[in-house]
Amino acid sequence: MTAAGIGLLDALPPEAAERELFGCCGSPEWARRMAAARPFGSLDRLIDASDATWRSLPETQRLEALDAHPRIGDRAASGRAAEEQAGALSGSDEDARLLAEANRAYEARFGRIFIVCAAGRTAREMLALCRARLENDAATELAIAAEEQRRITRLRLERLAAGR
Repeated sequence: MTAAGIGLLDALPPEAAERELFGCCGSPEWARRMAAARPFGSLDRLIDASDATWRSLPETQRLEALDAHPRIGDRAASGRAAEEQAGALSGSDEDARLLAEANRAYEARFGRIFIVCAAGRTAREMLALCRARLENDAATELAIAAEEQRRITRLRLERLAAGR
């Protein structure tokens, strides 16, 4: 959605707007608040509202959004997630094995999937990031994961605004 596309989002009934927005961030509360915050009128205002809404969510709501993602490198990913994670699937079989291994280690350590804004990154880059983040304490890692989710949401909103 360009400015005209954002106008379409602004004009949707609340339930339809929530559905569109939920496709950008897996927190039902975020989607509800964003739908209620309309009209946006511009991409900048949409992004600003998204960032402010994300930062205002309680941890439980943020964790819901994180849990809504497929694993990095999961061949079962579809839709937006599959597009975003294309780099994870472009590596060698060995890269895929190592990334799956790092994902399992991350899940064992932090109790949730490894989340990274994967757009434009290779499997090796994501593997290196996952391994490095395994060294973080739980609070630091949650803050990093939340920021990655914010970045993913922004990319998805930009695509939504562009009509993709």
